[in-house]
Amino acid sequence: MLSNPQKSQSFLPDKTFTTATSRGCGNNAATIPDSVASYHIYRPVGPNQCCSAVIRQIEAPISTVWAVVRRFDNPQAYKHFLKSCHVILGKGDVGTLREVHVISGLPAGRSTERLEILDDEEHVISFSVVDGDHRLANYRSVTTLHPSPGGNGTVVVESYVVDIPPGNTEEEACVFVDTIVKCNLQSLAQICERR
Repeated sequence: MLSNPQKSQSFLPDKTFTTATSRGCGNNAATIPDSVASYHIYRPVGPNQCCSAVIRQIEAPISTVWAVVRRFDNPQAYKHFLKSCHVILGKGDVGTLREVHVISGLPAGRSTERLEILDDEEHVISFSVVDGDHRLANYRSVTTLHPSPGGNGTVVVESYVVDIPPGNTEEEACVFVDTIVKCNLQSLAQICERR
């Protein structure tokens, strides 16, 4: 399920996600409601774009995970590739713009991002990149939280669509972004599981 939907014009994960636990001890399945799964549809995905999803099991309640994820003004709380974040327009509602600065040593400096969805009831947050000096042109991400099997934790699903940078293949672009997302979700799990 973590594979890239190569040559697909849209990405819709199955309603049942198979997720590897954070300790690599087998698989769990989480059922995703239709109303939330629909957020992970990207249409159309252009010929020079790729899309994928990363799924992470977190041994913490949804309320704990959502308290961290929903903070559009503080992504660096768990996204350790970010040095700082400043809201440049808005008050945290849909349409708010933030500028994030990336830590030195990465092939980026800053990114301006727009909050597209913030749904506290369904636990959905989405943002798109609108400007910046980085490789993530036309990037849009959707993150949803779901009860894990047995209801003792949270399954995080983060999907995205992005332009394939010139000189890269679809696979290379997805591997690059998947790696960043996986690192972010690993950090999120560590923070939330300590609370």
